[in-house]
Amino acid sequence: MPINTTHSLLIIAVIAVVTFLTRALPFLIFHGDKPLPKLLVYLGRVLSGATMGMLLVYCFRNTTVTTWPFALPEIIATAVVVGTYLWKKNILISVGLGTALYMVLVQVVFK
Repeated sequence: MPINTTHSLLIIAVIAVVTFLTRALPFLIFHGDKPLPKLLVYLGRVLSGATMGMLLVYCFRNTTVTTWPFALPEIIATAVVVGTYLWKKNILISVGLGTALYMVLVQVVFK
Protein backbone atom coordinates (compact mmCIF):
# COMPACT_ATOMS: atom_id res chain seq x y z
CA MET A 1 0.00 0.00 0.00
CA PRO A 2 1.59 3.31 -1.05
CA ILE A 3 1.83 6.08 1.51
CA ASN A 4 0.86 9.62 0.49
CA THR A 5 2.87 12.73 1.31
CA THR A 6 0.70 13.80 4.25
CA HIS A 7 0.96 10.39 5.87
CA SER A 8 4.75 10.38 5.38
CA LEU A 9 5.10 13.84 6.94
CA LEU A 10 2.96 12.79 9.92
CA ILE A 11 5.14 9.73 10.46
CA ILE A 12 8.28 11.87 10.34
CA ALA A 13 6.75 14.40 12.76
CA VAL A 14 5.77 11.71 15.28
CA ILE A 15 9.23 10.12 15.09
CA ALA A 16 10.87 13.54 15.58
CA VAL A 17 8.72 14.36 18.64
CA VAL A 18 9.30 10.95 20.24
CA THR A 19 13.04 11.18 19.60
CA PHE A 20 13.18 14.67 21.11
CA LEU A 21 11.21 13.57 24.16
CA THR A 22 13.42 10.56 24.83
CA ARG A 23 16.44 12.86 24.74
CA ALA A 24 14.90 15.71 26.78
CA LEU A 25 13.00 13.80 29.50
CA PRO A 26 16.05 12.76 31.56
CA PHE A 27 17.14 16.41 31.76
CA LEU A 28 13.65 17.50 32.76
CA ILE A 29 13.21 14.77 35.37
CA PHE A 30 16.70 14.75 36.92
CA HIS A 31 17.65 18.42 37.03
CA GLY A 32 18.90 20.50 39.92
CA ASP A 33 21.08 19.58 42.85
CA LYS A 34 19.31 16.35 43.76
CA PRO A 35 21.57 13.31 43.41
CA LEU A 36 20.67 10.65 40.86
CA PRO A 37 19.04 7.47 42.16
CA LYS A 38 21.55 4.72 42.92
CA LEU A 39 19.96 2.41 40.34
CA LEU A 40 20.58 4.94 37.55
CA VAL A 41 24.18 5.44 38.63
CA TYR A 42 24.68 1.67 38.64
CA LEU A 43 23.05 1.25 35.21
CA GLY A 44 25.17 4.06 33.82
CA ARG A 45 28.27 2.20 34.99
CA VAL A 46 27.42 -1.28 33.72
CA LEU A 47 25.26 -0.85 30.62
CA SER A 48 28.07 0.33 28.34
CA GLY A 49 30.03 -2.86 28.83
CA ALA A 50 26.93 -5.03 28.69
CA THR A 51 25.86 -3.39 25.43
CA MET A 52 29.30 -3.91 23.89
CA GLY A 53 29.23 -7.54 25.00
CA MET A 54 25.83 -8.07 23.40
CA LEU A 55 27.02 -6.43 20.17
CA LEU A 56 30.09 -8.66 20.14
CA VAL A 57 27.97 -11.79 20.54
CA TYR A 58 25.59 -10.55 17.84
CA CYS A 59 28.46 -9.86 15.42
CA PHE A 60 30.06 -13.28 15.91
CA ARG A 61 26.85 -15.35 16.04
CA ASN A 62 27.10 -16.72 12.48
CA THR A 63 30.89 -16.94 12.28
CA THR A 64 32.16 -20.28 11.02
CA VAL A 65 35.52 -21.34 12.42
CA THR A 66 35.61 -24.77 10.76
CA THR A 67 35.77 -23.69 7.11
CA TRP A 68 37.79 -21.16 5.10
CA PRO A 69 38.48 -18.33 5.97
CA PHE A 70 38.24 -19.63 9.57
CA ALA A 71 36.82 -16.35 10.94
CA LEU A 72 39.99 -14.48 9.94
CA PRO A 73 38.16 -11.34 8.68
CA GLU A 74 36.22 -11.07 11.94
CA ILE A 75 39.28 -11.66 14.12
CA ILE A 76 41.42 -9.17 12.16
CA ALA A 77 38.71 -6.49 12.18
CA THR A 78 38.05 -6.99 15.89
CA ALA A 79 41.76 -6.72 16.66
CA VAL A 80 41.92 -3.49 14.65
CA VAL A 81 38.92 -2.07 16.54
CA VAL A 82 40.46 -2.92 19.92
CA GLY A 83 43.93 -1.75 18.93
CA THR A 84 42.68 1.51 17.44
CA TYR A 85 40.56 2.20 20.51
CA LEU A 86 43.46 1.56 22.88
CA TRP A 87 45.64 3.83 20.73
CA LYS A 88 43.25 6.73 19.98
CA LYS A 89 40.58 6.34 22.71
CA ASN A 90 37.91 7.22 20.11
CA ILE A 91 35.14 4.68 19.60
CA LEU A 92 33.89 6.34 16.40
CA ILE A 93 37.27 6.04 14.68
CA SER A 94 37.74 2.50 16.01
CA VAL A 95 34.39 1.16 14.87
CA GLY A 96 34.50 3.04 11.56
CA LEU A 97 37.97 1.75 10.71
CA GLY A 98 37.14 -1.79 11.82
CA THR A 99 33.94 -1.83 9.77
CA ALA A 100 35.68 -0.50 6.66
CA LEU A 101 38.51 -3.02 7.06
CA TYR A 102 36.03 -5.87 7.55
CA MET A 103 34.19 -4.92 4.34
CA VAL A 104 37.48 -4.84 2.39
CA LEU A 105 38.56 -8.18 3.86
CA VAL A 106 35.25 -9.90 3.11
CA GLN A 107 34.71 -8.48 -0.37
CA VAL A 108 38.26 -8.26 -1.72
CA VAL A 109 40.80 -10.28 0.27
CA PHE A 110 38.88 -13.37 1.44
CA LYS A 111 36.51 -13.52 -1.53
